[in-house]
Amino acid sequence: MKKVSVSGSPRENVGKKDAKRLRREGMVPCVIYGGKEQIQFAASEKEFKDVVYTPEACLIELNIDGKKFNAILQDIQFHPVTERILHADFLEIFDNKPVKVSIPVKLSGNSPGVIKGGRLQMKLRKVNAKGLPGDLPDQIDVSISKLEIGDSFKVGQLQSDKLEFLDPASSVIVMVKSTRVVAPIETEEETEGEAEEAAPAAEE
Repeated sequence: MKKVSVSGSPRENVGKKDAKRLRREGMVPCVIYGGKEQIQFAASEKEFKDVVYTPEACLIELNIDGKKFNAILQDIQFHPVTERILHADFLEIFDNKPVKVSIPVKLSGNSPGVIKGGRLQMKLRKVNAKGLPGDLPDQIDVSISKLEIGDSFKVGQLQSDKLEFLDPASSVIVMVKSTRVVAPIETEEETEGEAEEAAPAAEE
């Protein structure tokens, strides 16, 4: 999993007024926990470009006033209207302790079912997994090269010696649905029979 660096400064004051002031200055109030101490800090909103606005999962190296921490983004809050970042929570991680993360799914190959007219439907864009930080991949690769119309690929089909997948095994990641509705075909005899039945009614 790729590593991204984020720099921040400790917050001298913690409260709603201070948080509003930081946001006006283009800063994001943050907290890191999970280690020996919980630290309140602030980081420039620009620092989150490679953390939030990317399709890949990443590990984060936080540099807070010269102290470095390895972490993952645990939670992030956005303004409902402007979509600016309001607050970010980081979880400190350690090389020898498994961590739970959401890893993006990347599809590969060509589905025979899609080639025949089926529609590819992605149900899970990320899967939840647990593993040591050094074993976490940027993405989970799923091949659709064997999916015919009506077939699906489920979490239980994922294979990894280093990861434990936490979603239910029956959860569908991707499937190929039929897009064609087959109408019943009338035979010539059925059509003639309907015409004969309709004729006497017309005469009355």
